[in-house]
Amino acid sequence: MQDEKRNSRTADNPVKVASGWGMLVLVILMFAAAPVLIITGGAERSGFLIGAGIVDLIAVFFLLPGFFAVQPNMARVLLLFGRYVGTVRDGGFHWTNPFYTKRSLSLRAHTLNGEKLKVNDRSGNPIEIAAVVVWRVRDTAQAVFDVEDYLQFVHIQSETAVRHLASTHPYDGGTDEEPSLRGSGDRVALELKAELQARLDLAGIDVVEARLAHLAYAPEIAGAMLRRQQAAAVIAARQKIVEGAVGMVHMALEHLEAKGAVVLDDERKAAMVSNLLVVLCSEQSAQPVINSGTLYN
Repeated sequence: MQDEKRNSRTADNPVKVASGWGMLVLVILMFAAAPVLIITGGAERSGFLIGAGIVDLIAVFFLLPGFFAVQPNMARVLLLFGRYVGTVRDGGFHWTNPFYTKRSLSLRAHTLNGEKLKVNDRSGNPIEIAAVVVWRVRDTAQAVFDVEDYLQFVHIQSETAVRHLASTHPYDGGTDEEPSLRGSGDRVALELKAELQARLDLAGIDVVEARLAHLAYAPEIAGAMLRRQQAAAVIAARQKIVEGAVGMVHMALEHLEAKGAVVLDDERKAAMVSNLLVVLCSEQSAQPVINSGTLYN
């Protein structure tokens, strides 16, 4: 099936055509000779010379449509009565068969700034996403003949690829095995480029770069998701504070026991641990309380 699909594609055929400058000199000489022949034939009453002058003038106007120019990084696709002849990629001034239909095609890099799309991520959350795609035409024959409009084809396939990418990844909180849209930008960009290239091969398009240009929660859930992110950040910060405080308490107890400065029983250790954790984990400055008695009075 893939071989049949590949064989059905139009093959690009680069062709060489004649330089336009030599033919331009010939056409100018023919154009200058036409009135001379006609005037001379009229003076000498020679129908042959008059006929030759008329034919020469007709030939000049027949040859003129064969001239065309190709700018750098541009191409001309040549057609003869609906049949693909070839593609001229060499820049400059050229001349070819006047019956050829010449379609201009840009080989330069194009930038597609995609519109913001509202889709659901893998978790079902509505998000806004947009991508920027840099692409260029690789195969002129496929771009012209294998798709109806290659510009529209690039636009539609880019939008489809972005929607599919968003639906297969979570917005946030991904892992190494399952990257997220926000946390794995480079990896997501590579996936988007690969999928776009697979979709645009039919039109002979090369994807130079593809990257997300906009990514955000949809407005209706943006506030709730912001609060969730803030809560997650607070919890993560609290975990770090508690881990550090427990380490500091453990280190303090070990130092006190190692130096023998204070002998603490289990109850006093518990009270000390409680006080140190309050001091270290509190969001506000702790106020010291002087205990004038003992735990046993």
